Amino acid sequence: MSTDKQPETTVKVEKRINGKWCFVIKYRGVTYPAQGNFTSMLQAQAAAQLALKTLERQS
Repeated sequence: MSTDKQPETTVKVEKRINGKWCFVIKYRGVTYPAQGNFTSMLQAQAAAQLALKTLERQS
């Protein structure tokens, strides 16, 4: 078993109680707070992908 494996990266898009959409990113073992108040799931997915690309560029 290898211990140098990087923690997984996940992007989760979910609907809030108020009917708006948000996303949560887990990147390299760090879970970032839910972001957004989007009117559609597609908007939340697009914003999540942009945020993930930004995180990847910073590392």
